[in-house]
Amino acid sequence: MISFSLLSALVTYYFIMFVTPGPNNAMLTASGMKFGFVRTLPHLIGIPSGHLVQISLVCFGLGNLFLKFPEIQFYLKILCFFYLIYLSWTIIGSFSITKKESGRPLKLYEAAAFQFINPKAWTIAFTVVSAFFPTEENLVVATAFLTITAALVCFPSICLWAIFGNTLRLFIKNNKIKKFIEYILAILLILTAIVILIK
Repeated sequence: MISFSLLSALVTYYFIMFVTPGPNNAMLTASGMKFGFVRTLPHLIGIPSGHLVQISLVCFGLGNLFLKFPEIQFYLKILCFFYLIYLSWTIIGSFSITKKESGRPLKLYEAAAFQFINPKAWTIAFTVVSAFFPTEENLVVATAFLTITAALVCFPSICLWAIFGNTLRLFIKNNKIKKFIEYILAILLILTAIVILIK
């Protein structure tokens, strides 16, 4: 049964997981700083879109596939590691050439697809289905409850990171400070990639 206490617990869990640092939020900060908030919107919409599909798939039994073939998760970690290393490399030097409009923000489908190699996103999906799935409801209603709540909480939570990046873009004009931020974001992505790989 879907109760207010279950909804409150689910919203709290989602907010904590979505707003805390991770691959998505590091990428959104970098995108917000380089391209601005408006051009980062497809990226922002793509993240919850991909995640909703993930949660739905786990609700409909995909979790059993991961239990049966745990090596799949290992390969996803490897893919995510190399993708984050690639992104950290592209961040270096990116803000100093903002005016040249080189590069582009992630498209909606690219951000959605990234969720399928993002171990944090899979962890959220598995935990939500195992801990918050209202078993008394039918499958469609229960899945809709988890996915709609995720959409409503995810978007504003991750927007904070894109807004933060956009704020840096607007207020930091000094190239040395921009260069410093570039390296910090790149290092954070590399550290995130390493943690994902060894976790």
